[in-house]
Amino acid sequence: MTRFLLYFLPGAGHLAAPLAQELGADIGEIEFHKFPDGETYLRFLTPPDGRHIALVDCLDRPDPKLIPLLFAAMTAKDLGAKSVGLIAPYMPYFRQDIAFHRGESISARHIGSLLSTHLSWVTTLDPHLHRLAGLDDVFTIPGELAHATAPIAQWINTHIESPIIYGPDEESEQWVKSIAEACGAPYDVFRKTRLGDRNVQIEVPPGMAASDHTPVIIDDIISSGTTLATLVRTLCESGQPRPICCAVHGIFAEDAYEQLIAAGAARVVTTNALPHKTNAIDVTGALADAARRIALPED
Repeated sequence: MTRFLLYFLPGAGHLAAPLAQELGADIGEIEFHKFPDGETYLRFLTPPDGRHIALVDCLDRPDPKLIPLLFAAMTAKDLGAKSVGLIAPYMPYFRQDIAFHRGESISARHIGSLLSTHLSWVTTLDPHLHRLAGLDDVFTIPGELAHATAPIAQWINTHIESPIIYGPDEESEQWVKSIAEACGAPYDVFRKTRLGDRNVQIEVPPGMAASDHTPVIIDDIISSGTTLATLVRTLCESGQPRPICCAVHGIFAEDAYEQLIAAGAARVVTTNALPHKTNAIDVTGALADAARRIALPED
């Protein structure tokens, strides 16, 4: 069986050893340099010639990362790589999957078109698929989803006694329901109204009283932290025990982590899809399984 050759782009190095071990893959080296004007220089130090390779890139804060990724994919093909896949623990730009107003960029479609042009396949972890049925709605190349449900449920079962799983809005229900079922725990999903980037309202049923359960708030992304901080504050004010916040992707824009702690969160936990001090849940196995299903060649 042919071994993957993995190249880890800047910001993804924390996954190098565990992901290579999970896949039984070799690790290649790319040299990157940023010129004073912001342009990127890259050079493959480990030749990809004749190999099936995968680029591993954490695409949070994506704009400065996309050009190096595309240059790496194009250079690998120029150098004779048999195939060039992408393992992206976080996939950006999926929120805008339709044009809500005339003239808007449908960024999910555009990022899919851009990456499909230069890659052979793609796998990503629990992307923000709200109105999209799957990766086939975005990419024209083969795509495979990895899921954090089992690792998150295992962490909850190991560390939290008698959990109740909460979701801040209807969009979170796909994660909340599956994780609650895996934990054998009750769950509830609230209704959110977004009034701005940092202004949301969450409807919590009146008279919600404290219980013997430990609240665990589940969401796919912590970005500004506004949504989760609002729900944490609301639950605390209703008499619930201090909740634990758990997310697949911890982006933590600006002071998001500090906001959650100040709002009353007992703990904030994320997967290691993106590196952060809150990482407590390992998803390299899920990423490796997805890559193996879609692209591990038999030759």
